[in-house]
Amino acid sequence: MYATRLPRASADLSGGTGYHEAYTNQRGKAQLRILRRSDGWGGTEQRADSQSLAKRGDVALRDEILVMVRACLVIYLSELHSNADPKSSEGYAITRTRRKALRRAKKAKGAEITTGVATGAPIVTRATDLILPRRNLPLELLPRNLYSLHYQGSCLPPPLDSMDPVSRDLDHENLDPRPNMAPTADLETRLGDLQVGGGGDMLIDDYDTLGEKQDVAIITPDESIDEPINPLADDYEAMKERYLPLLPDLEVLYEATDTWHIENYRHLPKKARGPNFECGGHPWRILLFPFGNNVDFASLYLEQGHDDDDKPPDDWYACVQFTLVMWSTHDPSIHTAQTANHRYSADESDWGFTRFAELRRMFAGRWDGTGKSMVDNDAVNLTAYLRIYKDPTGVLWHKFINYNSKKETGMVGLKNQGATCYLNSLLQSLYFTNAFRKSIFMIPTENETEKKNSAWALQRLFYLLQTSEDAVSTQELTASFGWETKDIFLQQDVQELSRILMERMEARMKGTGAENALARMFVGKMKTYISCINVDYESSRIEDYWDVQLNVRGNRSLDESFKDYIQVETMDGENKYFAEGHGLQDARKGVIFETFPQVLHLQLKRFEYDVERDAMMKVNDRYEFPEVFDAAPYLSAGADRSEPYLYQLHGVLVHSGDLTAGHYYAFLKPTSDGHFYKFDDDKVTRATLKEALEENYGGDYANMANGHVGVRNPYTRTLSTKRSMSAYMLVYIRKSREKDILLPVGEDDSPSHLARQLIEERAALERKRKDREEAHLYLPVSVVTEANFKAHQGFDLIDWSGNPSTSSAPQTFRILRASTVGDFTKIIAETLQLPAEQVRLWVMVNRQNKTIRPDQPLPDLNMTMNEACSRYSSRDKPFRLWAESTTNVDGGKAQWPNVNPSPGVSPPILVFLKYFDADDQTLKGFGHVYLKKTSKVAEMIPVIQQLLGWSPGQDSMSLSSASSTGLLSPPHSTTGNPSLHLYEEIKHSMIEPMKAKSTLQQAEIQDGDIVCFQRVLSEKESSAIASTGGYTDAREYYDYLMNRIIVSFSPKMATENSDDDFTLALSRKMSYDQFSAKVGERLKVDPTHLRFTTVIASTGKPKAPVRRNPAASLYQVLTPAVGAYVNSNQRTDALYYEILEMSLSELETKRNIRVWWLPEGVVKEVRAMKPQWCQHGTATDLGLQEAIDILAPKNGIVQDLYASIKRRANLSDEAADRLRIYECNGCRISRELPANAVLVGVPDYSTLYAELIPEEERNANEEDWTIFAFHFDKEPNKTHGIPFKFVIKPGEVFKDTKERLSKRTGIKGKQFDKLKFAIMQRSTYARPTYLNDEDEICAMNLRPDDSLGLDHVNRTRLHPAKGDSIFIR
Repeated sequence: MYATRLPRASADLSGGTGYHEAYTNQRGKAQLRILRRSDGWGGTEQRADSQSLAKRGDVALRDEILVMVRACLVIYLSELHSNADPKSSEGYAITRTRRKALRRAKKAKGAEITTGVATGAPIVTRATDLILPRRNLPLELLPRNLYSLHYQGSCLPPPLDSMDPVSRDLDHENLDPRPNMAPTADLETRLGDLQVGGGGDMLIDDYDTLGEKQDVAIITPDESIDEPINPLADDYEAMKERYLPLLPDLEVLYEATDTWHIENYRHLPKKARGPNFECGGHPWRILLFPFGNNVDFASLYLEQGHDDDDKPPDDWYACVQFTLVMWSTHDPSIHTAQTANHRYSADESDWGFTRFAELRRMFAGRWDGTGKSMVDNDAVNLTAYLRIYKDPTGVLWHKFINYNSKKETGMVGLKNQGATCYLNSLLQSLYFTNAFRKSIFMIPTENETEKKNSAWALQRLFYLLQTSEDAVSTQELTASFGWETKDIFLQQDVQELSRILMERMEARMKGTGAENALARMFVGKMKTYISCINVDYESSRIEDYWDVQLNVRGNRSLDESFKDYIQVETMDGENKYFAEGHGLQDARKGVIFETFPQVLHLQLKRFEYDVERDAMMKVNDRYEFPEVFDAAPYLSAGADRSEPYLYQLHGVLVHSGDLTAGHYYAFLKPTSDGHFYKFDDDKVTRATLKEALEENYGGDYANMANGHVGVRNPYTRTLSTKRSMSAYMLVYIRKSREKDILLPVGEDDSPSHLARQLIEERAALERKRKDREEAHLYLPVSVVTEANFKAHQGFDLIDWSGNPSTSSAPQTFRILRASTVGDFTKIIAETLQLPAEQVRLWVMVNRQNKTIRPDQPLPDLNMTMNEACSRYSSRDKPFRLWAESTTNVDGGKAQWPNVNPSPGVSPPILVFLKYFDADDQTLKGFGHVYLKKTSKVAEMIPVIQQLLGWSPGQDSMSLSSASSTGLLSPPHSTTGNPSLHLYEEIKHSMIEPMKAKSTLQQAEIQDGDIVCFQRVLSEKESSAIASTGGYTDAREYYDYLMNRIIVSFSPKMATENSDDDFTLALSRKMSYDQFSAKVGERLKVDPTHLRFTTVIASTGKPKAPVRRNPAASLYQVLTPAVGAYVNSNQRTDALYYEILEMSLSELETKRNIRVWWLPEGVVKEVRAMKPQWCQHGTATDLGLQEAIDILAPKNGIVQDLYASIKRRANLSDEAADRLRIYECNGCRISRELPANAVLVGVPDYSTLYAELIPEEERNANEEDWTIFAFHFDKEPNKTHGIPFKFVIKPGEVFKDTKERLSKRTGIKGKQFDKLKFAIMQRSTYARPTYLNDEDEICAMNLRPDDSLGLDHVNRTRLHPAKGDSIFIR
């Protein structure tokens, strides 16, 4: 509430000692209340308008009201004008409505005044000029003291000559009535003469009803609002009570009050400190910036008084609530105060208010209209009220900057990957269930340390939580689950995740020492029973449960939820139970607990489907749960009670927010006699019992003021009066088994290989860190050797982008920049096991044809590596070298060809040789030679033959790899036909044959060029190689290498056999038949029985089957033709495959049709069946009917489907004759398909149902007829369920028809009573015609396309699909 109090002098108008007060109520209207100590108004309730006041002669009271009306209007409008920016939307609203306000003020019809009987207080309840709404104006425009701002010059008053007498007196602070002022005839006239100055504008509520009579409000003393009375600043106790209220639930340790009297304020330094005073054993003082800390306000702070040489300990802190007061030295009623809370520490030694008091107001002649200044005679007082509280959790008012969870609590948190807070809270709960952690550690994983192993990942996570100093990441665990990025950002159901995780871990524990450990901890037993009332018969079933789901809505506590859970339902009337041997009997149906587990997980159903809103909603109702829970009352009479069923609360998992946005965290009690701790992702803090229990009950916020709009939810940004944080899962531990569950788990209990792996990883990280720090001292150098070249199969000398672990990859050295080329040569020689003299380093350069070749040897061995890199390598390219080695040694000195001869001598050319072996289909490096530029190409053949160990013209070859690197002189004569083909490898897409008669200089051969050779094949050899799909020409093989792609193949239906997943190196130019043959050869199946499916890149799931097209290439299959701006979202290196029972060509002549088989009509829940044409597959549970996939001829008829259904459903010939199929769209029957209907006319989007014709329909009379029936939820377009065909009998009232409908649908008892029935027209927009029990359907003149609708709740919406179910690999 915003209030302004007029000066006491205004009360003198009526001669009383009261005061006048204008205030704004909760609805935003400014009203006027006049309190007078006059006996003339007491005794009876009096009501009068302006005219009756004038008639009774109450001129003084009327004028007093007039003065207050004028004051309130001027003050309020002036404040609006001074606070509003004329360019802002608020200022525009004020300007736009100014004229309306002035016009409406003159149209005032008067004011109604009611006086309270007991107090004699006249209350103005309606006057046009008094109702000042805040609508369309921001709350910030309504100050706490309007009147004072008016008199300190926040607005300009109107000219004196244009003011009415009352206005002129107000602006001169002359509030006493003038003796010679003539009384106004009536209040209406006086109001009409008012001149509103100072600007400002507002909207007036109920403008259209100003002339109508309003209800008069009578305010009694009980209803009156008690305004707080400002104490005097020198009354320290009153000031502390007014401005420093005690904080609830916190213990006060120390209190102190200190006043600093300041003289010569204007002569204070820029920063001034008051005298020290003691509180809690530490010094404190006031810090003042008398002329502002870079603002036009006096800045005031409270700081600890320690000096530089007497600093507090680094871990010192104090939780302080304080109030700073500035007050006048001559009038203690003139003061201003501000209050704050802060956690003081060695790092944060001061806290306060930069804008404490405005400087111009402090030195003005009037402080808030009092006529006195705050700083009088250059003196002022500053008082500090200080209160230190006990920190119950260690984090009271903590900002969590540089907060160390391990140091403060001894525990660490888990990092949030995006939306994995729900996972973090569950994992922390399981981790601190020590027996569960120990059981996980017992799973043998030493030989399965890979990311796909979820047991190993969970072990590793728990070990890191146990030993790490920082928050632990869950990336390895989620990767082991097989989760992708999209799964990380989806909030999953915690109960489902917990259950699946338990199943996976339990499966991994089989055959180990931890077998059945989880079941002993978490599994209890409950009995579902139906017990007859009048006969001795009971049908029961005992089941295991891992957790209990409890209703929150409609229950106020945990005990009420358990009572609701075991509530007994009576089966009587039409819902009687059929007891074998006893017939229909009244019975009781329910569940009861036989045992409770050692660790009891309770899932609170905070999220439910709201039928009214037709959506899932969060239930924020208050729901209490105890710290100690007794489960014995909910056990069966025969349960074992030898051990008490008392449970201690161990964990509270909390959700804050709503269905669309929120956050998960947990309160856990790691030890039985310890405290609760809050685990909020990577932050762990100690918590109080109230924070763990009461603050997570939900419900309304406590101490919510009347009219309060609520608390803002930090996740949804909405206001609500209900708590958004509430418990959704509780963990209780049986008190008698706490020692077994919370047993200590130490280093010895964890697998030893985890510690070894972490030590190795940390050492590797340390090496990397050191390398990063010393990176500027070292130079990375990539070195290519002859061995790398000979191991490489492909383009260029080596594959620079290949796998660095292969033998063809270059070796990278990290060498000091200051070391010499000679030093580095020695290092390379050691790796080659050669003397340093037999190794020479060549600089490799990037050519324009995108190859990297040797250019020249490094000439100076004394040159530093840094200098060599700067001189011979590009700045933005890595430094690459080729290490040439030789065995040609003469007199202990290596003999190198002179690549830098004297002038006039032609240097030799360094040429690399590659050999294409057509028989083995390989292309590898062979070595290098030096040749003269004037040599002819044909002269290279004898040189190569000599290196191969062939005699000239020899057809057979010996693979002795002569590797002499000396300068070889070819024979002078080359007789006979050449036995080799020579090609120059210019670039990837340019392999050119070399002309035999051209010289090397004419062929433009230079240092580092590659020449490929192959043996000349006979026609017979070529035919034999080509018949196996091989390549006979080196150019063809180069083309294959350029188009080679590694394709991954996996079965479409996942199998446990890892050999079913494989990769093949294929060419993009391969036709469908060619790559299908390769896959068939790998799988050892007929390639015609293979069908391939493309893969979705984002999810890895099957996309679309590949149609067999002999003209299509593998590239076209993997890379579909799409637009320039279309993302196909398809992997270009993977395919799924299926092994079919028939050839693909035959399969493509057929059509897959799915028929939903209803073996028991529309009521039976059964399983699904897998397609008959797929060898690999698993059944998929669809829950309502059997899905039968039938391969039928595309040009077939419906009769073709009957045989498949008969065989798959094991129907007899007699039953098959009663089979029928009907087509449905939108859960409504479109038509019943005759046996001769063609399948081409059945759309793919239609749903087909097959059932046996019911006996009632088979035995129908000629007068009977049938109608299609379907289910809907409130609106006809919200269909659901399985439609059906129903028999209508003439003359039958609908009450009897409903009995047959109950048998047809299988819905009975209370559920059937909730159904409503209606006749529906085929039109989508037609309204349903609901039926009563007395109606006769046959008498309603239905059209052939009308149908019968069953209106009831769609149960499938109670558990809406959340996309893909949670999975853990």
